[in-house]
Amino acid sequence: MTGTDAGPAYRFSSCMQILPPSFLDELFRVSAVPGIISFAGGLPDASLFDLQGIRQATEAVFDEHGRAALQYTTTDGYRPLREIIARRYYTRLGLQVSPDEIQIVNGSQQALDLMAKILTSPGDSILIERPGYLGAIEAFSFYSPVFSPVPPDDEGPDPDTLAHTIRTEDPVFFYGIPNSQNPSGCTWSDKRRREVADILSGTDCLLYEDDAFGELFFDGKPRQPVMKHLPDQVMMSGSFSKVVAPGLRIGWIRAPGPVLAAFNRAKQAADLHSNLFSQMVLTEYMTRHHPDEKIRAMGREYGERCRLMIDLIEDLLPDTVCHTNPVGGMFLMLTLPDSMHSMEIFEKGIQEGVAVMPGVPFYVDDGGCRTIRLNFSASSKEQIEEGMSRLARVFRDM
Repeated sequence: MTGTDAGPAYRFSSCMQILPPSFLDELFRVSAVPGIISFAGGLPDASLFDLQGIRQATEAVFDEHGRAALQYTTTDGYRPLREIIARRYYTRLGLQVSPDEIQIVNGSQQALDLMAKILTSPGDSILIERPGYLGAIEAFSFYSPVFSPVPPDDEGPDPDTLAHTIRTEDPVFFYGIPNSQNPSGCTWSDKRRREVADILSGTDCLLYEDDAFGELFFDGKPRQPVMKHLPDQVMMSGSFSKVVAPGLRIGWIRAPGPVLAAFNRAKQAADLHSNLFSQMVLTEYMTRHHPDEKIRAMGREYGERCRLMIDLIEDLLPDTVCHTNPVGGMFLMLTLPDSMHSMEIFEKGIQEGVAVMPGVPFYVDDGGCRTIRLNFSASSKEQIEEGMSRLARVFRDM
């Protein structure tokens, strides 16, 4: 096809034809309307960022490193930061992890893209929780996989479905969020983590263990990752976005050697390396300002907001609405009665001045019309009270 007087014919790749449309553009647009209280996004509370500590860390980097902080660096990332991450695996979880097993990335979202790029060929099967994280679904979809959803029970992904699907579909990996899952807010039990490791052991199916929320348990107590039981078969990602500041765009992936080597090559081709200056600032901040108590305080605050939101759900919404009971993280999920549709709740909510996230984009098999995700981390307690009152009016009108 050739261009016309109106302009060239833009020939986009085939992957753009199969990529699902993103609901996020619409979500961000309506959430930015003045007066809207948004429970729809996935933001941490900016008022809890340690602005003074990060400012001091930034000044120290310039004072101590000067122009070197503005230079190129290696693809695997700033080694002092990787050493900090490795030490935190030991001090928090008792796990021996080498800095050489860790790769720095531009937020854990980049790890989703690159891991799918190196492991997935068109038509390969990827297992994903049902519901699953929207950002992962969008990142993986570029590589034309076949998604196989694994439904949950009260303890995590259903083991019978997981085992059967691995036997029959030969998936390349299973993507899951054991801690405070996005969107449901649910956390796998210790028993289920061991069961998942046992099911995967002896197969060629890897586990992608996304640990974006592992430091945000309301009780401050860490949960042991699946990686503890199956280190040679697990890629585990983490992020400073939720516990320090997302604007730094620093995350990481810990993976077995052969996987990490391939990942490093893909990362080099994608962007050479992550932002060195941000890595240095974060290293300085983590070293000099010891943010662990601030992180635990953040988890406690989110726990109070979550409990407030649940109390209001139970007080203000119909008894036919069910909710999950998070023990950490930033989200909970509502299940609606059969007479309601999540998109209708979203649309009427905007009219009432409150935004929620319909469940539809979190399902790879056309589900989600009876679920909505609510974020409690980005709103103050006063905003949660007012926003839930507005949402209650939506339900009353329906």
